[in-house]
Amino acid sequence: METNTDKNGFVIHKPFGNDLFGYWAEGFARFFGTPGFLIGQTIFVAIWIGVNVVGITTFDLYPFILLNLAFSTQAAYAAPLILLAQTRQAERDKAWERTDAEHREELHKSVLQQQQHSLETAQQILELTQRLEKLTQELHDVLLKKD
Repeated sequence: METNTDKNGFVIHKPFGNDLFGYWAEGFARFFGTPGFLIGQTIFVAIWIGVNVVGITTFDLYPFILLNLAFSTQAAYAAPLILLAQTRQAERDKAWERTDAEHREELHKSVLQQQQHSLETAQQILELTQRLEKLTQELHDVLLKKD
């Protein structure tokens, strides 16, 4: 089983080997659920049945065993491809969740640092205000003594 790591060093497994194959298989599996595929397959089946029922050709007469075999073969390949797509999506979701959790942790640390900085700034402002008040009082006392 091949393994790779993402940008954060987390292991991403590639359970079906070559990434190019996985990418192709995933695209194919996703195509199975599209309206274009379903409409195209419906038209193909209608033409298949129509051609054989009308008698234009008789390569697959009723009960359409060859068509049934084609659907069985399609299903035999579609199921693993769909599972592959789900597995690859689950791997991407895990990597995204890890990255998101790290990002939230970094944000939390940043917020804590900002709060600490704000607290220190508020304390400095309080000290300066107290010093200013003391100096004002001293100046006031000095000016009152001169008079």
